[in-house]
Amino acid sequence: QVQLVESGGGLVQAGGSLRVSCAASGRTFSSYFMGWFRQAPGKEREFVAAISWSNSNTYYADSVKVRFAISRDNAKNTLYLQMNSLNPENTAGYYCAARAFGSGSYYYSKNYNYWGQGTQVTVSS
Repeated sequence: QVQLVESGGGLVQAGGSLRVSCAASGRTFSSYFMGWFRQAPGKEREFVAAISWSNSNTYYADSVKVRFAISRDNAKNTLYLQMNSLNPENTAGYYCAARAFGSGSYYYSKNYNYWGQGTQVTVSS
């Protein structure tokens, strides 16, 4: 079983930056493919970014590609999402997810096995 705990969310003004983190339990975090998703009220959960186990490959939604950066520290069992130039449209609950087994595109939430409880990011205009 894998447990994921997000932190670092909060209220930020438009144009500001925020870094959210996801702490993972388990000794095999370094072997997991990890992703960030977000969900705004009344909307579907959507893909934000993903990273391979080795840090060598990163993937982003087009809407965040230049402004957000995903990274991981396998020694600390922690996943990060650095968010810059935030705007009110980025307001959502941000969730980290782990794919410990299975396959399929990183883009779809159904292909991840474990989820955190989420951390709220609110961007004021």
